[in-house]
Order: sequence, then structure tokens, then C-alpha cells
Amino acid sequence: MKNAVIRNATEVETAARNGESVRGRVLDFAELFKARLTLLVLLTTAAGFYLGAESPINYAALFHVVFGTAAAAAGAAALNQWLERKLDALMRRTRTRPVPAGRMRPAEALTLGVALSVLGVSYLGATCNALSATLAALTIVIYIFGYTPLKRASTANTVVGAIPGAVPPMIGWVAARGAIEAGAWSLFAILLLWQLPHFFAIAWMHREDYSRAGFRMISSDDRSGERSASQSVFFCILLLVIAGLPAFLGVVTFAYLAIELVLGGLFVAVAMRFLKARTVRAARLLFITSIVYLPLLLAALVLTKS
Repeated sequence: MKNAVIRNATEVETAARNGESVRGRVLDFAELFKARLTLLVLLTTAAGFYLGAESPINYAALFHVVFGTAAAAAGAAALNQWLERKLDALMRRTRTRPVPAGRMRPAEALTLGVALSVLGVSYLGATCNALSATLAALTIVIYIFGYTPLKRASTANTVVGAIPGAVPPMIGWVAARGAIEAGAWSLFAILLLWQLPHFFAIAWMHREDYSRAGFRMISSDDRSGERSASQSVFFCILLLVIAGLPAFLGVVTFAYLAIELVLGGLFVAVAMRFLKARTVRAARLLFITSIVYLPLLLAALVLTKS
């Protein structure tokens, strides 16, 4: 009887350890593939497809473009973490990632990154069209061979890094229409401009961490925050103007403009607060505002489609 109780307790303990191991493994994959960033890619790709598509919506085609783009984005994220594993180990905010922390072998991250990148591009080519696959491949190339090495060479890395993040809605649009049109470029411009104040806020909050890894950001020698905040205000104002383009291009109705102006105005106000206060709290508020702004703007675009 006593032996049975001990055996049952051991089995329960082993099962609990196995469960924790599986959960930890899933969380590691989510971090390797930058799950939250990939989710953003899903949303912007889907929005681009929906805005470019004619009624009725082909939901099978929507699934294909979202799946293929998500796979490519996850692959690029894994390759980025493989390349930067030694630098990530130097930074407090990234040293717990699976590869620098030693929970995943570099070769595994590399294999997954290559496999998912190839899968994503190939899948888009097979199920959507060659142009959407080409855009996805270009996104991976710029992210891995442009943005990643540029982070230690020039402060221009933020702008270059924003390009891959702005391409997914174009991929969605191209999958729906087969061509890069003015509407697609307007979505690209919105995503590009949105990322700049978003990343300026992050870079200023973690400027010491970035400097420790040798990354060159505009915040590196900007202890006062004046440069980061003023740049954030400038690009928020520019975004306020450019985000209205879809209405004038006929992608959405003019009802969208009212929503866009309110959202953009609030974004500018928060950026100006950062410029005035120049504190970590103000930078964090700008970062949070940017996260709230984008899905609301995408929802406005989708709901007011022409």
C-alpha cells in the first residue's frame, strides 16, 4: 500500500514536470518566433487583403496569404535571434530569450528560421501569386541582411527596420488584386511611419541596454530624450497627415477621416507630452499609445471600406 502511494506520487510529480517542460518549450518557440510581432503581421496582412479585395471576400485566399506571411515573419524572427544571440546575451531585455539563455541550441533556431522562411515564401507563391511571394522574400532579406547588421553600424537602422514591418499589408493587397497599387502604398506608408515613434520610445527607455550591445540608436547619446521625443512628435504629425490618404484614394469612405484625425491627434498629443516631460513614464505612455493606436486605425479602415 505504502509503495503504491509513493509510486502514484512519483508519477504525479513526473507528469507535472513534463507538463512544465512542454509549456516552457511552447513559450520558447513563441519567443523565438516573436509571437506578438507575428500577430501584428497577421492583422496588417489581413487588413491589406480585405481592403484590396472585391466583394464577396475569398476567405480561402485570405487564409493562404495570412498563413504564408506569418510563416515568413516567424522564420525571419528566428533568423534574427540566431544572428544576434551573442548580442542578446548582453542585454537585460533579451538575455532570457531561448538561444542566449541556453534553452535552445543555435542550430535549432537556424534550422527553424530557414525552414519557416522557405515555407512562407513558397506557400505564398503556390497559393497566392509570385508578386506576394517576392514581397515576402524581400522582407526577409531586408530584415536579416539590412536591418540586423545595420543596428551596429548606423542610426538609420530604425528606418530600414521599419520597411519589413510595413510590407505585410502590401502582401495582403497584392494577394487580393495581383498588383501594387496606390492603396497598397498608402498602407505601407502608414505602417512605416507608425513604427518610428513606437521604436523611438522603446529605444530611449532601453538606451543603456542597446549601448551595452553596441547598437547605434538615436537614443544612444540622448540622455535628455530631446532628440528621441522631437523625432517622435515629427513622425506622429506626419502620420496624422499620411494616414488620411486611403480616404482620398477611394479605399475607404470619408467617414474614416474623422476617426483617423481623432486617433492621430491623440497620438501627437502623447508624443508632445513625451517631448515636454522626457521621462521614462512619458516614453512608456507613448509606447502603449502606439500599441493601442494601430489596431484601432486598422479597425477604422476595415469598417469604412468603400
